[in-house]
Amino acid sequence: MSDGEFDLKICCMGAGYVGGPTMAVIAKQCPKIRVCVVDLSQRQIDAWNSADLPIYEPGLPEVVDECRGRNLFFSTDIDGEIEKADIIFISVNTPTKTQGIGAGRAANIKNCELCARKISEVSTSNKTVVEKSTVPVRTAEAVRRILSCNDKGLDFQVLSNPEFLAEGT
Repeated sequence: MSDGEFDLKICCMGAGYVGGPTMAVIAKQCPKIRVCVVDLSQRQIDAWNSADLPIYEPGLPEVVDECRGRNLFFSTDIDGEIEKADIIFISVNTPTKTQGIGAGRAANIKNCELCARKISEVSTSNKTVVEKSTVPVRTAEAVRRILSCNDKGLDFQVLSNPEFLAEGT
């Protein structure tokens, strides 16, 4: 299918334990939706585009094999995929803060905020943005604040779909 033949286009920022498997399942269950997982790491994207996936989940290789190249894609073209997308998932690493208030306990949402800035910078049309990471309450509000400051008059709907997982379980 060409991009114009899909009913909807999703971009997921972050090709890790949350983004990769979640988007693979969406692609499997929704063949008329184009799903592209983007990441800054070429190595991570290369792994998703190979037979040796970067993470292990039972059944995941079969799902990825079925959908990859049909309606599931992995890319480092972050700007291009944001522009194409109707819906953007933010599924990036949220490490524990190492300094300041909450150091050693609280999640650092800097990467979510950087994604919001990139979405605001690149977008030329309204988007729905879904915060789907292991993040604290009100992270979606921080994302919404950043997106609402865009100077293009764009409307961003921000949804919170927090992830609660422990890697390898």
